[in-house]
Amino acid sequence: MQHEVTKPTELLDADGHLVEEGWARKPFWRYNRTKIRATALRIKEWDYYYVISHDQKCGITFTISDLGYLGLCSVAWLDLANETSAQSDDMRFMPLGSTGFPPESDGGRISHESAKMKIAFSSEGPKRRISLSCPGFVAPDGAKGLTAELELKQDMDADSMNIATSWAENRRAFYYNRKINCMPASGTVTLGGKTHVFSPEDSFGGLDWGRGVWTYKNRWYWGSASGLLNGKPFGWNIGYGFSDRSPASENMIFHDGKAHKLGEVSFHIDTSNYLAPWKFTSSDGRFEMDFQPAVDRHSSTSFLVLKSVQHQVFGYFTGKVMLDSGEVLTVDKFPGFAEDVLNWW
Repeated sequence: MQHEVTKPTELLDADGHLVEEGWARKPFWRYNRTKIRATALRIKEWDYYYVISHDQKCGITFTISDLGYLGLCSVAWLDLANETSAQSDDMRFMPLGSTGFPPESDGGRISHESAKMKIAFSSEGPKRRISLSCPGFVAPDGAKGLTAELELKQDMDADSMNIATSWAENRRAFYYNRKINCMPASGTVTLGGKTHVFSPEDSFGGLDWGRGVWTYKNRWYWGSASGLLNGKPFGWNIGYGFSDRSPASENMIFHDGKAHKLGEVSFHIDTSNYLAPWKFTSSDGRFEMDFQPAVDRHSSTSFLVLKSVQHQVFGYFTGKVMLDSGEVLTVDKFPGFAEDVLNWW
């Protein structure tokens, strides 16, 4: 059983518990950091964007996060055609919420600036802008320097994936997440002197917006894709393993602005070789995919009692999905990603 939330509500009650767990097509929960009943060390706030050019077979990801005891900003360049990638990270210890995230999911600005990286996200109405300068970035071919100026256009009437769930072992630990798919992207990314132009006809992005308090050790699986299928906006969000998902899953297909809710989706991965083919199956038979990896954006971080092992794998999906109406859509070599992440945070 999955519980759908259909009207605005507070996220947390006076004791720091979720008022109503479940999933929604809109961001109905009202987040208020002051209602969290946990130390600043445990509060997590993050924004993550990905943009993929289908025609050029390349992409870029951006992260700004405040994990309480650690602030992490990162940018990664993904060359699917040549199966290479490069990444740059900038860490700040003990930000404790000082990064400055706005409490709401829509609107506002968040930025980070250091000698290593200058990055900013802003949102006003349907326009989401990303700006980056990373002079020391080293491209896969050895070229140096990365800048980006991108704009994503959000359909304000379209459905998105929204979920609020807690952990069985600690109901004050919670996960409030919004994922927006299928945003046409325009702008430029200049890598080592070579400029890549992203156009809304073939380039699409997604946002992973999250707030919460996590338990110490977690392993999650997440996948996403955005683009056009037969001329209509199309994509999906799939995932599990993070928090108690009894009230709801985050599995959705997006087609022409509408969300089609799925049951459970399983990732079948050869964890000894993340570049081997993957498979995806669903409990309701509505999401059945083969996945051919091209790039494993692998990272491993270890600092005292903190550790993270991440495999975010970009590649191509081929298979079938079924909409709520029963219509079956065929997907062939559709760009996207799936990840397996283990964290001790």
